[in-house]
Amino acid sequence: MKNLFSNIKGDAFGGITAGIVALPLALAFGVSSGLGPTAGLYGAIFISFFAALFGGTNTQISGPTAPMTAVSMLVIAGIIATNDGDVNKALPVILTVFLLTGLMQVGLGILGLGKYIRYIPYPVVSGFMTAIGVIILLTQILPSIGYYPKEDMEFVNTFKAQAENVILRNIIEEEKSEGILVLENFKETISRSEAISQEDILRESQTLAKNESKKAFGILKILPRALQNINWLELMLALGTIFIIYGFKRITKAVPSTLVALIVMSGIAFGFGLNYRPIEEIPSGLPIPNLEIFTNFKLSSITPYVFTALTLALLGAIDSLLTSVVADNMTKTKHKPNKELVGQGIGNSIAAIFGGIPGAGATIRTVVNITSGGKTKLSGMIAGVLLLIILLALGPVASKIPAAVLAGILITVGIGVMDYKGLKAIPSLPRDIKLGPLKLSSEVLIMLVVLLLSTFWDLIYAVGIGLVIASLMFMKKIGDLTAERSDVKPLKEEAWADEAGFPENLKEEVFIKHLKGPLFFGSTSDFQQLTAQIPDTAKTVIIRLGRMQYMDQSGLYAMEDMLQELSKKGIAVLFVGLLRQPKYMMERIDIIPDLIPREHIFDSFKECIGWIKENVHEND
Repeated sequence: MKNLFSNIKGDAFGGITAGIVALPLALAFGVSSGLGPTAGLYGAIFISFFAALFGGTNTQISGPTAPMTAVSMLVIAGIIATNDGDVNKALPVILTVFLLTGLMQVGLGILGLGKYIRYIPYPVVSGFMTAIGVIILLTQILPSIGYYPKEDMEFVNTFKAQAENVILRNIIEEEKSEGILVLENFKETISRSEAISQEDILRESQTLAKNESKKAFGILKILPRALQNINWLELMLALGTIFIIYGFKRITKAVPSTLVALIVMSGIAFGFGLNYRPIEEIPSGLPIPNLEIFTNFKLSSITPYVFTALTLALLGAIDSLLTSVVADNMTKTKHKPNKELVGQGIGNSIAAIFGGIPGAGATIRTVVNITSGGKTKLSGMIAGVLLLIILLALGPVASKIPAAVLAGILITVGIGVMDYKGLKAIPSLPRDIKLGPLKLSSEVLIMLVVLLLSTFWDLIYAVGIGLVIASLMFMKKIGDLTAERSDVKPLKEEAWADEAGFPENLKEEVFIKHLKGPLFFGSTSDFQQLTAQIPDTAKTVIIRLGRMQYMDQSGLYAMEDMLQELSKKGIAVLFVGLLRQPKYMMERIDIIPDLIPREHIFDSFKECIGWIKENVHEND
């Protein structure tokens, strides 16, 4: 507690500055998520305060971030679509998924998995972050030109047939959950179908039209139509915001340019009485817990989103711990990764209960905090309290902010979040793989796969596929490198020094093979040819294993196949210098003693020679 108040002046200034920077972003991320500006503010307030209080990075400022919002946006849109387009009906399910995300992060921290996050390959992170930037840019094009698909009735009507199909499917799902057999009691289905009104169909059509504008392909399809219906006032507000954000930075960085843009452009729009579109109204008063999360909890409504919650938890963990590394470099301190995950999880859990969107450690806000004098956890807590005060005092004022201004802010966020370092490196990375006639860099291939799949298909699966490809390529590279150094090839080789006195009369009967290096998936194909190299005159094979330190499962079964083949031919096999790990592996599947009796395993070549002289006799 004493350390918490050791830098009150610096922490106060750092926390207030970071809170001011967070304000426009929290509002913008809330609107972008689909739950409204209030959800963004609630997320920023609770995550900032509790992640700082319980976390393991003293200077971290947490709250909604671009990656977390991009994934949350898709989750929210999907759940709303399955709940008849009704946000209020879907909200308990959405918040339960976010609560589960927080609890999973706490679990990751308790299990001590924080230290493993750093093993995620850079190309996967690079492709994902660039995709986040592209997604944010695409999703903000329409609001920045004042086009809202759900209000374009001609466009909405194109979804009418699909909407009727969705509603009918929902009726059948309801009947199934009630135990009604649809084919046997089709009258009930018809009765419920007849109760569907044109307003229900319109509402579902509008939801589908809105969801289309959340997907990259959908936006590109809508764009020509949107460009024919530009609201020039909204476009000028968005462009003015972007101009101020980039222009004001050239004047000074002492005042956050996003805040300046928010105040100036909102002031112009409101002061001159322009006919602009404001954001959703921000309710006044203290945040209230959404108890429907608990009272209306149904396991069946959450089960489809468990994997999504885990993905959000992992994404938040990566986002936060990368920011923690930046904070460490700036402050010359060392964060506690597992404690940080617990703190982030508690923050996200409490934010979900109060209706906030999930977040993570925010790099820009953390850097602002440190450069403004923040040194302890108090700075993050002050940032959260400041946002709560702004919510209580200025909620009605903030409700007058133009939606196009927040779209302009998010466009600059999208541009800023892309990994330009990774993009610039594309031409210079070594082209180490061939795809047909093309030579490509494996790192670039992984980055592009993650980028394209994230943008045009699914963020969650894209990262998983990227990790699988990266792991396979890594294994191949390591396998190739190790195989180069390993000698399990079935070729004749020079005798080792202690083999110089081997009886000349037994050289036809005894075949000696040396294995040098690990026997693993990268070297098994060569090893499997070993039996073909053994001369027909051989009665005994000595395999020297003193330099084979490791054997994986592929190597284990290759060894078993070879020993079984030699056993069929009546050839005895002797092991010399068998090390602990390979011996343990062979004992686990009974190669020892079923195929190699223990009396055929020797510690030294000298002992083996003694056995040979006693048991192997020269052919007549």
